Parts: sequence; structure tokens; C-alpha cells
Amino acid sequence: MNDQKPWYLSKTIWGALVSVSATVAMMAGMPVDAGSQAVLTESILQTISAVAAIVAIVGRVGANSRIG
Repeated sequence: MNDQKPWYLSKTIWGALVSVSATVAMMAGMPVDAGSQAVLTESILQTISAVAAIVAIVGRVGANSRIG
């Protein structure tokens, strides 16, 4: 495994964070099923990808030099 990616693009990390959050929510009396956890994880990753694309576009538009 030589490829690297930022931690925030990892499905494993977000799946674990959603799982912990779901456990805390269930302890507080809010029912959360596995399907909802999977949908939430995928939604978070899609949102992060969209935000990263917007940041890249804004960065390119605001750059001071040309792409060669």
C-alpha cells in the first residue's frame, strides 16, 4: 500500500466516527440503525469531496501564476 490519501477521505475513518456517534446517540435514547449509519458515512464523504473540489477551483482562480 504505497498510495496515500488525506485522513478525511477515508471511508474507514468516517465509518468509525459515525459508528461512535451512533453508539452515543443510542445511549442517549435515539434509535439509529446500520442502514442509516452507512448512508450518513457516504453522505459525509460526498460532501467532503464536493467541498474539496470547490476549494481546488477557488484556489486555481485565485492563483497568481499560470499552469504550465
